[in-house]
Amino acid sequence: MTEERFKPLSDAEMTPEQKTMVANIQSGPRGAGLRGPFKALMRSPELGDLVQRVGAYVRYGSSIPAALNELAIILAGRRWNAQYEFYAHRELGLKAGMRPEVADAVAKGKRPDPITDDEAIVYDFCHQLLYTTEVSDENFNRVVDRFGERGVMDLVGAVGYYSMVSMILNVDRVQLPPGVEPLLKPL
Repeated sequence: MTEERFKPLSDAEMTPEQKTMVANIQSGPRGAGLRGPFKALMRSPELGDLVQRVGAYVRYGSSIPAALNELAIILAGRRWNAQYEFYAHRELGLKAGMRPEVADAVAKGKRPDPITDDEAIVYDFCHQLLYTTEVSDENFNRVVDRFGERGVMDLVGAVGYYSMVSMILNVDRVQLPPGVEPLLKPL
C-alpha cells in the first residue's frame, strides 16, 4: 500500500491561515473533520479556502437534483481514476437515490442501461465534456431545456471542481477506508 503524501497537521503545526481554512470548513455544511482533499489543500490555505467554498456550493447549493449531481461527480472521479472520490460519491449518490446499476456502469466505463431521461441528459453532457473537452449543441440544449442555463453551469462546476479534487486525491494518494476494495479498474 502506498502512503499518503500529505500528513495531517496538528493545531500546533498550523499557521493562522490554515486554522482559518479549517474553521471555515468546519462551520460550513461539511461539519467537523478534514476529509478528502482538504488535508492536502491546507498546504496552500488561501487556495484551499477558496476551493472549499466552491465545493460547498457545488455539493450543497447546485440546482441539479442531488442524485444527478452525484452522477456528474462520479463521472469526474471515473475520468481521473480517483478511487477515493468515486467510492465516497458513489455512497453519497446511493443515499441521494442514485440507482446502484447506474454507479456500477459508470465504474465500468459504460453508459448505464437502462437510463432515465434525466440521467441520460446529465451523463451525455458530462461524459462528452470530460472525454472530448467539448459539448455538442444537442447535449447543451438538452441540459438547458431540462435544467436551464444555471443547470449547465452547475454541471460544468461539478465536473470541473471534482476533476480538481480527483487530481488532488491522486497526487496525495488518498487511500480507501480499510477493507474497501477499489471499484475502478483500468479502462
